[in-house]
Amino acid sequence: MDAIILAGGKGTRMQPLTATTPKPLLQVQGRPILEWSLLCLPQTVDHVIVVVNYLREQVADYMVHQSIIRNYTLVEQWPNPLGTGHALQCCQPHLRSHEFLVLNGDDLYDKASVQQLAQQPLAILGSMSKEPSQFGVLKTDGYKLKSIIEKPIQVTPPALVNAGAYKMDQRIFDFQLKLSARNEYEITDYVQYLASSAEVTVVSGAFWFPIGRPEDLAQAQSLDLDALIKAISE
Repeated sequence: MDAIILAGGKGTRMQPLTATTPKPLLQVQGRPILEWSLLCLPQTVDHVIVVVNYLREQVADYMVHQSIIRNYTLVEQWPNPLGTGHALQCCQPHLRSHEFLVLNGDDLYDKASVQQLAQQPLAILGSMSKEPSQFGVLKTDGYKLKSIIEKPIQVTPPALVNAGAYKMDQRIFDFQLKLSARNEYEITDYVQYLASSAEVTVVSGAFWFPIGRPEDLAQAQSLDLDALIKAISE
């Protein structure tokens, strides 16, 4: 099965750290964030597509020298990055499997949750957040996704939010994305399209740590990642 890792963003909120280093290559406890993503992939993944754009040469160099997965493809968002949905469109010609995983390349996940995500036909990873207005809030019917409300103004924390990891299949490309209010093509519109005609399971993540600001990166250095490391080594 294929896995897509989104690693092309500029990381504007991470300045000045990302002035010369792409965000996915920033270090967390001695590993690039991108390396954590690769290590969390289940054994069923035999091909990885890494979406690049900003400082892409550095990501390409890292992928050449890493030894976690040798079967990979670098895909550049061309001619200009137009959002996460556009990133998937750029990957379509390079997909080898009907089903595939998608992970944000600048968040930390645990392997067990990603494994559970991969086992579902269609799924989205959710996590409880004390700052739900910063993310997409998931509305569910039991374990089934009903809708995603992007950054709602009025929501009582904690709330279940989109953790930026998905199990999809190539049916998404039957849907014609429209530009969002941000003038981008959104991956969440693909997810909501799937949820409108099929069952999209909401997998509750055991561990998710989004890294959006320099203070998040600093906090990540002191996180107790023992459970994540054990899962990786098994």
